[in-house]
Amino acid sequence: MTERPGAWPVVLAVAIVAVASGYALYTKAYSARTASTEALAQLRKAPLRDLSGNSRRLEEWTHQALVVNFWATWCEPCREEVPALVRTQSKFAANGLAIVGIAIDSADKVRDFGKEYGVNYTLLLGALETVDLVRGLGNRAGGLPFTLVMSKGGRLVTAHLGAISEADLERAVRRALE
Repeated sequence: MTERPGAWPVVLAVAIVAVASGYALYTKAYSARTASTEALAQLRKAPLRDLSGNSRRLEEWTHQALVVNFWATWCEPCREEVPALVRTQSKFAANGLAIVGIAIDSADKVRDFGKEYGVNYTLLLGALETVDLVRGLGNRAGGLPFTLVMSKGGRLVTAHLGAISEADLERAVRRALE
């Protein structure tokens, strides 16, 4: 096989571009992981209000596996997944699971909704700033519902945009409790 005289510079240029592109993608992915870790830390420290008006922070649940569900009473997929969250809380509470629902809604609507649906987990009130925090965790659109499942040590097990099925929720909770 004979080589063309000008082939090596082209091959070398392609190799350099490939290495540079791979490095750029790696650093971008690493930055995304770092941003998610930072956003998760900010979320844990963010002051949220409970239905009585008291300030709460997710870091209260650091020693438990935690499901954080962002939702609103007017969001139909949110309403549909609440019974699964209630059942999951009942099933795994004794194993160290806590579920916290962060509603982007008014306290009165959330309180009424909680009674109507028999919510057995903590309900907190978020604001638009709260939605901004979850954008760093993969929810770039700020859509609802959005569910995070974290291990007892605070490691993010999964982030799910849209209604999460009960089976997927249970699988993630079991991983978080390991």
